[in-house]
Amino acid sequence: MSTVNTVDTPADVPAAAAALRDSAGEARAGGTDVMARLREGAVGGPFVDLHRLSGLRGVEWCPDGSARIGALTTVAEVAADERVRTAYPALAQTAAAVATPQIRAVGTLGGNLLQRNRCPYFRSAAFDCLQKGGDTCPAREGDHLHGTVVDQGARCVAPHPSSLAMALMAYDAVSVEVEGAAPRAVADLYDGTDSTRDHVLEGGSLLTAVVMPPPAEGESAAYRRATSRSRGEWPLVEAVARVVRTGGTVTAAAVAAGAVARTPIRLPEVESALVGTAGSAQDAATAVAGVPALCSPLPQTGYKATLLRDTVLDVLERALA
Repeated sequence: MSTVNTVDTPADVPAAAAALRDSAGEARAGGTDVMARLREGAVGGPFVDLHRLSGLRGVEWCPDGSARIGALTTVAEVAADERVRTAYPALAQTAAAVATPQIRAVGTLGGNLLQRNRCPYFRSAAFDCLQKGGDTCPAREGDHLHGTVVDQGARCVAPHPSSLAMALMAYDAVSVEVEGAAPRAVADLYDGTDSTRDHVLEGGSLLTAVVMPPPAEGESAAYRRATSRSRGEWPLVEAVARVVRTGGTVTAAAVAAGAVARTPIRLPEVESALVGTAGSAQDAATAVAGVPALCSPLPQTGYKATLLRDTVLDVLERALA
């Protein structure tokens, strides 16, 4: 099964990018998403295997304290890296919560950012949908219990599943593409109005690394997810909060949420409400009070509006502690 429609494994990054362009294929790294979709009949290849590209794996630290994390670095490696845990604690916490130990051991940073959504209609060969060339979203009128609650203008109601993208957005990370393409913010990998795809990279584009800015002095951060069971479960709602305090006052804040919209999102209303306060528990509660009003629930996702508020409050309290 794993060798079906597989392009010869390229030995370097330019060859991999060329293979992707020439074959109109899909990159395969750890394969945890690709192979699941292959088994479900939601993809047929061809696949370009990336496992020989050792230069895309690992964390490089720059003199200014910033970090470059290779796209083939596994999720487990991100979670376990002591320096990442110190500089970017919420990223490490997020990585440690993804999926199961087995999946974290082979799943990669790039694969997590560019994975496809988990909608059962999209992943079933028995259904047509907007992401497979159809003209309707069967989940919108069908089962969308795990669907979106924040409306970004798309007809598709499948939330993006990348936990790491959400954490990276909170850190204002920049993604780097191959062959001299201009760097772009991780947030710009996604378009919440597009119902036809889960990221904006064109065929032949190869994500090579993510660049993290240097940590700010006085910064603290935390991650929290709400799930229906404690292990190996996709989050119903998840959030990352970063705060910077100077002289007892919050001078900067970043709050990101996942599993609630077509893309991971930032919550600028919460961020601005927190800046300038002392960062007390009451300040956090006040900052998140308006979160449900930002939501436009579907018939089955109304529970996410208050769950989002409470999860953001939880993660803010952890970051401010």
